[in-house]
Amino acid sequence: MKEGKTLQALAIEIKRQQAEAKDFLADTSIVTMESDSSSTRLSLNGSSTFGITDIAHGQIGDFCQIPSKYYEKMRAASPSLLATNVNHWLHTAPQGDAPAQKMVRTLDGNVRAFLSNRYRRIDNVQVAETVLPIISEMHGAEVKSCELTERKMYLKVVNPRLTTEIRKGDVVQAGIVISNSEVGLGSVNVSPLIYRMVCSNGMIAQDSSVRKYHIGRVNESDYDMGIFRDDTIAADDVAFLKKVRDAVYAAVEQAVFEQVVSRMREATEARIDNGSMVPKVIELTAKDYSITQSESEGVLGHLIEGGDLSLYGVSNAITRYAQDVKSYDRSTELEMIGYRVLTMPKKRWYQNLAIARKE
Repeated sequence: MKEGKTLQALAIEIKRQQAEAKDFLADTSIVTMESDSSSTRLSLNGSSTFGITDIAHGQIGDFCQIPSKYYEKMRAASPSLLATNVNHWLHTAPQGDAPAQKMVRTLDGNVRAFLSNRYRRIDNVQVAETVLPIISEMHGAEVKSCELTERKMYLKVVNPRLTTEIRKGDVVQAGIVISNSEVGLGSVNVSPLIYRMVCSNGMIAQDSSVRKYHIGRVNESDYDMGIFRDDTIAADDVAFLKKVRDAVYAAVEQAVFEQVVSRMREATEARIDNGSMVPKVIELTAKDYSITQSESEGVLGHLIEGGDLSLYGVSNAITRYAQDVKSYDRSTELEMIGYRVLTMPKKRWYQNLAIARKE
């Protein structure tokens, strides 16, 4: 499992961001992209100007329906042309329609998200305040890894109360991963986590997850730009955070743990016939599960090093490689992919073996 922040450092940064973040509701008619020779900024009503993160650029491009490749080409080569294109579509409402209203989320002088006015905020501090007391009540539970990226907050917790062996000497423990995005890139998510002690791998079982999508009532506001941070949590969000609490307890139940472990044991029996087939099996698996070529090379190396030529071995090679990648977000995605590979349809696994056998 990839190392991130300490829990104390995470808590400090969450509180800092809570204090510094500002949200605005603004009609697109008063939102303007400004440019110089090398960069762009976003102005709200001509009074407040902010830098723009990569995430917000992508969301602005999506709203303006500018193809991403062309958007990025203009951003790199001609910021002034990008600003001209974006401003045209921001300020041009369909005939007879009112200007669109967007939630603009800012932090540390930058627009970090450009979202629908229906976006229902569930902030990291709310999630942390809900789940950390529960984790502290779990005897022996430990936060093995946590991080706060531009995209998401992550908490990865292991509960050694539930421990078993997949095979003799291969010990796994139950855990949970809790994630949240404040910038529109995912719901609050609680999923079971399997922690493999022999190599500190984490495998995230997303098919047993609970999600909350950030869509709710239209936020009340005048057409003028206004600060949009309230001191109270809406009743539906309070109710959902109680469901998150219940999901945290459920994710480390014996029955859930045994179900995932059973799938892992089944995967140990799905063998690769011989070593010569391994590179092709990895190539086909990478294609099926959006693993890049450079990543697949790393996965192949770990599979060969581990020597377990089975579906279980392939999935573990993926989660082991997840520790090597620079991005914590991508590392977590690979931990999810490892489980998806582990639980792939048997028909697909044997089709891949048949193709590899012929080559």
